[in-house]
Amino acid sequence: MVAYRPPAGRNEPVSGSGSRILPEALVSAESAAALDREASASWGLNPFALVEAAGRSCAEALGPLLRRGEKLLACAGPGNNGADALVMLRGLLMRDPSLAAGAAALLSRFPGEGEQSPRSAAVQALGAMGVPVLSWKGDDAAVRDASLIIDGIAGTGIRGPLEGSPLEMVQALAAAGDKDRIVSIDIPSGAGEQWRPGFPVVDAGCTLAVEPVKAALYTPALRPRCGTIIPVRGIFPPALLGRYRDADLLAWETMGGAVPPAPPDAYKYIRGVVEIHAGSSGFAGAARLAAAGASAAGAGLIRLVADDELYPPLASAAGGIMVVPLSQAGKKPGPCDAVLLGPGWGRKGREETLAGALEAEQAGTPLVLDADGIGLLKTLSAETGDVAFHRRAILTPHGGELEALSGIPKDRLLSEPARIRDLARQYQGLILFKSHVMVLADPGGRIGFVDGMNPALGAGGSGDFLAGLCAAIAGRLRAAERRGGESFDPYAAAGAAAALLAAAAKARGPVFFDPLELAGTAAGLAGNAWLGAPGWRRP
Repeated sequence: MVAYRPPAGRNEPVSGSGSRILPEALVSAESAAALDREASASWGLNPFALVEAAGRSCAEALGPLLRRGEKLLACAGPGNNGADALVMLRGLLMRDPSLAAGAAALLSRFPGEGEQSPRSAAVQALGAMGVPVLSWKGDDAAVRDASLIIDGIAGTGIRGPLEGSPLEMVQALAAAGDKDRIVSIDIPSGAGEQWRPGFPVVDAGCTLAVEPVKAALYTPALRPRCGTIIPVRGIFPPALLGRYRDADLLAWETMGGAVPPAPPDAYKYIRGVVEIHAGSSGFAGAARLAAAGASAAGAGLIRLVADDELYPPLASAAGGIMVVPLSQAGKKPGPCDAVLLGPGWGRKGREETLAGALEAEQAGTPLVLDADGIGLLKTLSAETGDVAFHRRAILTPHGGELEALSGIPKDRLLSEPARIRDLARQYQGLILFKSHVMVLADPGGRIGFVDGMNPALGAGGSGDFLAGLCAAIAGRLRAAERRGGESFDPYAAAGAAAALLAAAAKARGPVFFDPLELAGTAAGLAGNAWLGAPGWRRP
């Protein structure tokens, strides 16, 4: 990942926020190294102090999760990540001396004679405690014997695939199986920004993400290898830590504040008018789901334009949704605050509608393109040349759809998030890439991740519901802009929508559900965030 550094004044909450809480910052390996250098040069935190703080904090984070009689093994590579693992082992033994009888450390190589480094100091300390410190000789007996393995073989600065002893150690961990007994420090060994599918990497049950949390952890193709991610904080002074941000970890707790609350005197036009073109023969459910998403996210008025043959079934259960047959509505979108095209839509005969929506986007109306809307964009591009938006568009493709549009293989999109950001710049529109980790990228270089990892969302219709959430939030932000509010920010709209989807699915608990069942849960979360005037406070 190429680092994104916000320009001066941009290290603030996303536009439209009524809250001053920032999304969690993620950093590149380059920024992490720069932070270490600044901590040493300006704050007196040399590598020995940083390793000590990181290792002890990791021990505090993991300690409560240990079982009695645990047989601990710290696998340490040659760098400071290995030193973190050794200091962590020492911290766990100090916390519970009874664990010392079954503890050991396994090094890819011993420190050289006369070496003065955090790793050599940690090796010396473990030796003084009577902990066996072994050198890797190709014998994986210690790995097989351990009940919990601390993985500190390689850190985030790795370039290319593992080689030599570190590679052999990672292979030994893989051969032992049972990822739940492996805890990686900072990032699973072998992973990093240059990792590609096929490179050896530890498959961890848990990753102790030492601050600042690394963006590579949320690369979609790598994310399943990281297991449960536990942030480890308190290593750096907050004032120093706040200077570094290359990406955002977007969660509902912060992104809910990216959308202003509805005022107490709101009516439908203040809350935004959304027009949805969705559904076709056999795909009426997609239209219903998109409209349900828009309703759950608080759209004031939803106009669902559907093919004439779909009008009877959709209108009969429409509730507050205005269903309009295509023959009456016409093909071009009408006046509204946001347009959504594509869920279950089909492509034949839709060109005029897309052309009208592109004109509206150029004039300032937010446009959300999903599914067949994105596919039709590819057809239009082939006929007229590359289509560029005007920074008011949100595209919501999954891997196959973005591969078809861009020509970049899905596997590369999943393993190289920077490519998604490059496409956002190319198209001058925001891309909300749907996968088990959702990736957001905008033309200005911002990139964010929503950590889904919820198989219940892996069902047809989840994307249609998400598109509706995006349209409603975009419409509300556009309506606020019309009244003199902040400029419409697609990153805020899409980030809030993606975070709301993930939060609603999590709130449902471990159960398989029809995506339509998310509507009530999402509406409750959105209502708690955006409804009700704050209580009066005396100045």
